[in-house]
Amino acid sequence: MSTVLISGASIAGPALAYWLHRYGFDVTVVEKADAVRGGGYPIDVRGTALDVVRHMGILPQLREAHIHTRRLTFLDADGEKIASLRPDAVAGGVEGRDIEVRRGDLTSALYDTVRDDVEFLFNDSIDTLDQRADGVDVRFHSGIERSFDLVVGADGLHSNTRALVFGPEERFHHYIGYCFAGFTMRNDFGLSHEGLLWNKPGRAAVLYAVGDGDELHGFLNFARPEPPFDAFRDPATQRDLVASVFAGDGWHVPLMVDTMRNADDLFFDVVSQIHLPRWSSGRVALAGDAAHAPSFLTGQGSSLALVGAYMLARELAMTADHTEAFAAYEGSIREFVRLNQALVTDGGATMFPSTAEALEQRNAALRDLSALPEDAEEPAHSALTLPEPALPAGLPAR
Repeated sequence: MSTVLISGASIAGPALAYWLHRYGFDVTVVEKADAVRGGGYPIDVRGTALDVVRHMGILPQLREAHIHTRRLTFLDADGEKIASLRPDAVAGGVEGRDIEVRRGDLTSALYDTVRDDVEFLFNDSIDTLDQRADGVDVRFHSGIERSFDLVVGADGLHSNTRALVFGPEERFHHYIGYCFAGFTMRNDFGLSHEGLLWNKPGRAAVLYAVGDGDELHGFLNFARPEPPFDAFRDPATQRDLVASVFAGDGWHVPLMVDTMRNADDLFFDVVSQIHLPRWSSGRVALAGDAAHAPSFLTGQGSSLALVGAYMLARELAMTADHTEAFAAYEGSIREFVRLNQALVTDGGATMFPSTAEALEQRNAALRDLSALPEDAEEPAHSALTLPEPALPAGLPAR
């Protein structure tokens, strides 16, 4: 039985573990956190990815957890309404088919499908990888040393596995031109199943209520010519940077900045994509954001992770040689990834324009959308027709 180590237990990792186990592989998942992370901001499962979760049997569970955001209301700098629309009219989706859930609802559903079938190593990570002709020797941060036939990095935008095998992130990090800070705050605004988006050129503030409870998600998003690398690992610097950008702004921004200052769940990052010339090297491959992060502005990170995991496992099940399987995996979804990454361009985020002219154009388009037919799916979401799962078969040694 072939052994596979997967780094990362968010979305791509557990999904890949599910399919590899189904095909007869012996799977271990290592995760640096102490558990699968719950809660979190809303994410979408759309297009081709819906077929993946249907094959996994978790589609009904995700539909039960569907948030059903009723509207997004766009506001100008004075807090006056520009337009109020259904989310799918803006993001390119189909109401009643696409799914929006808390990130933790998806990660928990994926974890529950495999928790009893594969080995999970929490509170640990990969320190070194040493590839041999017939395997990969791995030293974990805990000091444990083990060997595997294959290793897959599914450890996100800032993937440690990718850095160990392909080199520094800067070589593949394609900065889109925005930074953001996310945090939870009290719902003192009477919001229910809706989002408010306040904009000035180059910055935005978002209040997002995923239900009708006491908490909501706050986001502060801003344009910046260069990524603030000095802030990535320094929460104090992150808080100071965000506060300085939004200093003097109106609406609920001062309250949001104060809340951000004291939030114990602050998540700060850049809006970026990963562009790699290849997604494997020897016996190590990459999946999900580690291979091809599209950025959160596309709304397709989770869907690409699910589809990529499905296709990688399928190719490994169908092809005895891992090199051929990795090449087939990449060939099968590279164009799908390209189309979804192209949903956003440098400095041209539709939701967060960086110039006064672009903001006015967006606002005019939003007003027009109020009268246009909805349920117009973005073609990129379903650009790949998912093949049926591979037939279970005895797997030759790799």
